[in-house]
Amino acid sequence: MTSGFCGIRTRCLLRMPEKPFLRSPTLHRRLYVTKCSVSIGTKEEKVIVISGPTGAGKSRLALELAKRLNGEIISADSVQVYRGLDIGSAKPSLSERNEVPHHLIDILHPSEEYSVGQFFEDARQATRDILNSGRVPIVTGGTGLYLRWFIYGKPDVPKASQEIASEVHSELADLERDEDWDAAVQLVVKAGDPRAVSLATNDWYRLRRSLEIIKASGSPPSAFQIPYNSFREQCSPSLTDNCPCINSSTEVVEQVKQKDLDYEFFCFFLSSPRVDLYRLIDLRCEDMLSGSDGILSEAKSLLDTGLLPNSNPATRAIGYRQAMEYLLRCRQQEGRSSAGEFFSFLSEFQKASRNFAKRQLTWFRNEHIYQWLDASQPMEKVLNFIHDAYNVESGTMTVPESLKMNRYASNRRETLDLKAYRTKNRHFIHRDHCSDVLEWIGRTQQ
Repeated sequence: MTSGFCGIRTRCLLRMPEKPFLRSPTLHRRLYVTKCSVSIGTKEEKVIVISGPTGAGKSRLALELAKRLNGEIISADSVQVYRGLDIGSAKPSLSERNEVPHHLIDILHPSEEYSVGQFFEDARQATRDILNSGRVPIVTGGTGLYLRWFIYGKPDVPKASQEIASEVHSELADLERDEDWDAAVQLVVKAGDPRAVSLATNDWYRLRRSLEIIKASGSPPSAFQIPYNSFREQCSPSLTDNCPCINSSTEVVEQVKQKDLDYEFFCFFLSSPRVDLYRLIDLRCEDMLSGSDGILSEAKSLLDTGLLPNSNPATRAIGYRQAMEYLLRCRQQEGRSSAGEFFSFLSEFQKASRNFAKRQLTWFRNEHIYQWLDASQPMEKVLNFIHDAYNVESGTMTVPESLKMNRYASNRRETLDLKAYRTKNRHFIHRDHCSDVLEWIGRTQQ
């Protein structure tokens, strides 16, 4: 049984907004499936989506692909939108951005909020602009909800009036100032949204948004139809329940109504065997702490602007939250830190990053529009496959066996390797290897 490449012939149904996709820096801002094989359509408006867990190499792949296809890149990363958060978000360098146009990078100050709804509007407008210019949109990033809305559409949730927004702000302002998250959650639960208890702690934006929706419509956010859920409901239960490939390395492509997606999406998920991925992540965390302009320096800048860890989207980001908390402890100790404290912070940073990658893998296993590709294969091989898949006019495109990455359960060997996995640092091995970092902390955090 072979896997199919997901190319979806669709027509554009969405009327795009007239406003430019970039916000001002000053604003606060069924392709029917049989035998698990899919025929590719010939729709003119094609969009490539490349995702993957943190550290998989998706940004480099997107860059090289853009060079080949005369493309432009749209970032689907919830941290890269913020200016100054470069190292921790693995933001493309200025030279790379000069070489290939990038969108939705450096558009906000770290103190500003950026929602999935705003991303949908901005990314869809950028897509339209790129297509109108005769170039190829390549959307890349690991923020799963951003990509889900981008592909399937935005929920039709009412927008709150200025009066309602102000009322909600007043109701929650004191609780937010006092950092009384539990009381705020209970307030929203009593207002009509029992699911508020499942929000991430201190996600004040989503809590406010839930209360706004309740006041504007009389219903909680869960009462409104989510386009992605509609697509899932259209799938034949027999496909996912009985298809023998669900537990093999063969990909399953989600049934969707051809007419209901706005573009022909070519979606790829780049990943590596989990142990290899974890090793790459651990080493990348080390790299982010090396030198005087690493993630600690960026975390210092966040603290210096008056932001606190876990207080808004930017300060909740993996790496920044841990770094800010570590620096705050150093400040409380008059700029002092022991090597043991540094290694404890590093271990926490690495563990949080690995756990984030694990959550990404879990999320995208349920996104069957993606073809999973092996990131450990030569870049040229992966590029050639995606390039040919994009340019094929008709027929069935099958992922070569050598490029397939199993999205489902690990084999016994991998499971054992994961249980035995231990971090092996490359730079920070002995206590004296962090002396430069501790010296920097002593100079800057008194």
